[in-house]
Amino acid sequence: MLLAAEDSILLVVDLQERLLPAIAGAERVVERAGILVKAAGILQVPVLATEQYPRGIGATVPELAAAIGPGATVEKIHFSAAAEPGFLDRIRSLERRQIVICGTEAHVCVLQTAVGLRALGYDVYVAADATGSRDPENRALALSRMMGAGIRVVSTEMVAFEWMGRAGTPVFKDVLALIK
Repeated sequence: MLLAAEDSILLVVDLQERLLPAIAGAERVVERAGILVKAAGILQVPVLATEQYPRGIGATVPELAAAIGPGATVEKIHFSAAAEPGFLDRIRSLERRQIVICGTEAHVCVLQTAVGLRALGYDVYVAADATGSRDPENRALALSRMMGAGIRVVSTEMVAFEWMGRAGTPVFKDVLALIK
């Protein structure tokens, strides 16, 4: 039930320029997603991102895109990334069973992606504090529904500390600095 960095993938779903102004608490969602992306980089957890119809909704916000890096973003038109041609090949090629998801919107693309990946047998975790919707009620309902589907709802700090496993390692101070 605990996350392990060597068995995890971080998936950043649709944190895009034109969508974020409409998301409740968007600044915190991006900040927490940024912590996850940076912690993943430090701990060698692969990061993938999706962009829903980027010609209309824009690209991933620059502060995250820079940390995610080139070649890690998949364009999609399906709400569920798990239904997007080629996406599952990218996930499978990483040979990891745990997928941590953050992004928007909780009740649409995050929910459908999480449920789709869970149905395929992955252990799916959603970082609640790094996930948002336009309407907070939709976010709350999505998190509840995901829990009912066997998806583990966690926080950014839970993910970071589980990925580290213990204090006193060379990376501990680097990851801790992201949280403080």
